[in-house]
Amino acid sequence: MVAPIITVFGATGFLGQRIVRRVYEHGCAVRIASRHPTQARALFGTNDPRLRPIDGDIRSGQSVADAIAGARGVVNSVSLYVEHGKETFHAVHVEGAQRVAVEARRLGVEQLVHISGIGADAQSRSPYIRSRGQGELAVRTAYPRAILVRPAVMFGPDDAFLTVILKLLQRLPAYPIFGSGTTKLQPAHVDDVAEAVARIVQRAERDPITIECGGPQVYTYRDLVRSVAHEAGLKSRLIPVPFGAWYALARVAELLPSPAITRNQIALIQIDTVTSPEPPGFRDLGIVPQPLEETIKSILQKR
Repeated sequence: MVAPIITVFGATGFLGQRIVRRVYEHGCAVRIASRHPTQARALFGTNDPRLRPIDGDIRSGQSVADAIAGARGVVNSVSLYVEHGKETFHAVHVEGAQRVAVEARRLGVEQLVHISGIGADAQSRSPYIRSRGQGELAVRTAYPRAILVRPAVMFGPDDAFLTVILKLLQRLPAYPIFGSGTTKLQPAHVDDVAEAVARIVQRAERDPITIECGGPQVYTYRDLVRSVAHEAGLKSRLIPVPFGAWYALARVAELLPSPAITRNQIALIQIDTVTSPEPPGFRDLGIVPQPLEETIKSILQKR
């Protein structure tokens, strides 16, 4: 029996590489579509014919079409966190996502999974959040049966979320929190989100659903930092810092090659990013989400 082919765009990213592995483990052949195929080969190797790194640039309709042709399903996990020149939020999250959806429909792809995020809002004043919401609308217009997956903030052993909080708690006498720290968030393990996507592409149904992926617990940002500190055996002296000051800091940080913080991250932390009661989630896919605390312990054990 020939394994179904799934093309994954953004396959070398934090979430994308895990989607590749989970889809592969579920018995599919995966086209690892990336603008950096050499990096993909280093990540996944080239010995298994079911794992095929290919050039896949969502800025080019021809590149997208070549990556998709003959695939049964497509997953778009491309995301951008800092704008550089022509690499804008609108170009990636809206125009690029629309290009993938248009080509998927034109070439008769059976299933399109588009990764967005909880909090996506086409009317938001934040360019990042607005582009995510506009991207969802563009995808659904071009490919009405598209499945939208909205993860909450994701964590994992190699993330830029828990690891940063831990480093700051370990190095600073007091931890600066965003505003009053009352924003609510529901962190999801990146592996759980990847498994959700892998199970979605196995489903026979093709209804245009939206799935929200949130972890097992809702925290305020303040309580989350305290939980991380508790697991690490650290003191948690927290100092509220106004959002205006954070934006100023991020504006400077974004001038660096790998900024520790960006303005879009600050925009997201100003809104509650928790699952809604209506859309299906992890449990509808048979997934029991992993608690944050277990990953904190795992990170600490490796240090």
